[in-house]
Amino acid sequence: MSTAVRVFVWGAISLIGLGLLGASAFVSGVSFVALIFYCIFVFGLSFRWLYEYQRGVIFTLGKYAGMREGGWTFITPFVDDLRVIDIRILTLDIPKQQVITKDNVPVTINGVVYFKVVDAATAIMKVQDYVYAVSQYAQTALRDVAGGMSLDQVLGERENIGKDIEKIVEEASKNWGIEITDIKLQDIDMPEDLKRLMSRQASSEREKRATIIKAEGDRMAAENLSKAAAVMLKSPGAMQLRTLQTIDGLGPTASNTVVLAVPLELMELVKNLSEATKRGK
Repeated sequence: MSTAVRVFVWGAISLIGLGLLGASAFVSGVSFVALIFYCIFVFGLSFRWLYEYQRGVIFTLGKYAGMREGGWTFITPFVDDLRVIDIRILTLDIPKQQVITKDNVPVTINGVVYFKVVDAATAIMKVQDYVYAVSQYAQTALRDVAGGMSLDQVLGERENIGKDIEKIVEEASKNWGIEITDIKLQDIDMPEDLKRLMSRQASSEREKRATIIKAEGDRMAAENLSKAAAVMLKSPGAMQLRTLQTIDGLGPTASNTVVLAVPLELMELVKNLSEATKRGK
């Protein structure tokens, strides 16, 4: 039936053209100009061009009639309808979504979807607006996935959340002629009071780690000092050498005052030796 319609349409177009051509033979000027405009009009309706990244879906009298790739293409005026589809990767923003996490914390999340059309005919005939459909499904999947996680999981597992959303959207759109390339989360916004609490918690955690590290260092220093003391006890002159080394490390600065503590027993010994010497004389 479509072939007969095409023959009829092109027959009518040819008859009109021949009529204008015959009229131009008798009426100079006006009919010839009309013939030229008529040819340009028919050419504009019949020939289309597509870029390499586009695909054309042909409908003849409302029925699917095939696909056209990049370059010049020819259609029948008033019979064929050409729908052009971009097959490049499309970027679609996921608007900010208010989500209540599993531990009842309100957060606002947005993201981006990367997808492309792999079957232009299916994308046209199966979905009324495939861009809007992907957007709505991605928003719903984002709320479902993030709503089933705690706040810590949402903050720490962005990559996994994006993959889970991608699986859900890809499963739903696999019969739409669309391929989901990737889904990424962009911003996760929380209430200001919750941000302050998390900042205080992080500060407390850092102080805790600093205290633990300092205590561990003190313990190791005490163990090393204990070992050093045990080694010095085995050598009688080690303590005196260590004392002299410490004094030498002070440097010849006038502001440094060195006080040597002499045991009372040593002073008594010197006094007794002095008295014994005097009595011997």
